Amino acid sequence: MRTVGGGGARSIGLVMFIAVAIVAAASLGMSLWLLTSRVTPPVTSSVQGKSGPSLEQEMTSVVSDVQPSVVEITTTSGLGSGVLYNTNGDIVTNAHVVGTATSFLVSLADGQRLHASLVGTYPPDDLAVIKVSADTGFKPAHFGNSDSLRVGEIVLAMGSPMGLSSSVTEGIVSFNGRTVTEGPGVVLTDLIQTSAAINPGNSGGALVNLSGQVVGIPTLTAADNSGSGVSGLGFAIAANTVNRIVPQLIASGTVAHAGRAGLGLSGATAVDSTDAPIGVSVVAVQAGGPAQAAGIKVGDLITAIGAIKTPSLEALLTALSDLRPGANVRLTITTSSGAKRSITVKLAELGSS
Repeated sequence: MRTVGGGGARSIGLVMFIAVAIVAAASLGMSLWLLTSRVTPPVTSSVQGKSGPSLEQEMTSVVSDVQPSVVEITTTSGLGSGVLYNTNGDIVTNAHVVGTATSFLVSLADGQRLHASLVGTYPPDDLAVIKVSADTGFKPAHFGNSDSLRVGEIVLAMGSPMGLSSSVTEGIVSFNGRTVTEGPGVVLTDLIQTSAAINPGNSGGALVNLSGQVVGIPTLTAADNSGSGVSGLGFAIAANTVNRIVPQLIASGTVAHAGRAGLGLSGATAVDSTDAPIGVSVVAVQAGGPAQAAGIKVGDLITAIGAIKTPSLEALLTALSDLRPGANVRLTITTSSGAKRSITVKLAELGSS
C-alpha cells in the first residue's frame, strides 16, 4: 500500500495511499462493469455561492469541450484514465497506471476502442506517455498554467472512476504546491490539492478549470489510519510539471531535465533492532554523479541533509524536493566503519538515468 505524507511546513499529517490506482477487473464485479456504457456524463455539484444557469452552463460547456480528450486505459491488470496530449495520438497518464505494461487498450469518449503502445514512463513524477497509432482525428486537450490557480477556484475531475467511463466530479482547488509521499522512494512535488472526488480509475485523467484547460492529472487520494478513504482530499500532478516532462518522453522515451535535485545515488531506509528508521543506507552510487564526487560510498548511512534529519528515504526525498539543481548541501553521514562525517555535495538534476 502506498502512503501519502507531507513534508516540512506543508505536512498534512495523515496516513494516505493511492486510492486512484488501477482498478483490477476482478475486484469490480460484473454488475459494475455493466454500468460502464457511455452516456451523457453527470456533473455533481457541491460548491456553495455562485449558482444558477450561468454556472451550470459554464460547467456543461467545459465538459462538452474537454470530454473528447479524456480516455479510458485498460491493461492486463486493470484500468485507469488518460488525456490526449497532441494530434499524433500521444496520451499522458500516470506511471502507476502503466505499471510494467507495454501495450494497452484505449477507449475514446465516442466509444472507439484502439490499441496503444508505451512511449515512456517517469516514476519520479508519476507520469507516462502511451501512443495510439491510428489516425482518428484526435482532439487534444489544452493544458493551462497551473501556477496561476487560486485556492477556491472551481475545478472538474474527469475520468473513469470504478470503471464508470466519462464521469465528472466537481470541487475546488484546496491548495496549490503540495508535496506528498506517494510510496516507498517516491515523493511528488508541486501537487494540486482538490476537493473534487477522485476514486479508483480516475488516475491519469483530467483536472480541468472553468476555462476548459487541463490544470492537473489526478493521481492520489487520501485515507485515514484505518485505510478508509477520506472524502474531498485528492491530489493532481500540476499541468506545468506535465508540460516539462511529457515532451521529453515523447521525444526520446526518457527524461534528462526534470527540474528536480538529485544526489546521484540509490538508497533504502535503514532500521535498528526495534525496526525504527535510523537513516538512509546508500545501496548504489551513480558513476560521475555528485555523491561519487563527494566521496560517498555504498554502505554509508545518511542521517541528515543540512539541519533536517533524514531517518527514512522518504524524509530524504522530501528534503530534496525543496532544493534545486546546483545547490550545495551538507550531508551528515555515518560510514560503514562507524565514523561520522559531514560532506558538502553539489546537487545535480534528477533524470531518468
